Amino acid sequence: MENTSNNNNSSAESNNPSHYTTITLGIVIGLVGIFLRFTGTWPMIDMVSNVLWVIGIVICLRAVLKILK
Repeated sequence: MENTSNNNNSSAESNNPSHYTTITLGIVIGLVGIFLRFTGTWPMIDMVSNVLWVIGIVICLRAVLKILK
């Protein structure tokens, strides 16, 4: 019986809207990084866009791992 109630709690935690809000935020940050690659002529734009892209990836992966946990 304890295992069944544990599964219900983990299902409720995985359906928490804050996880999906965090994923959306990570996607937006990653897309901003990708779009910056094609818009600017500033010499450091590639480095800034890569950093934003990686930050977006890390945010999304952390949210997905929290859902799976």
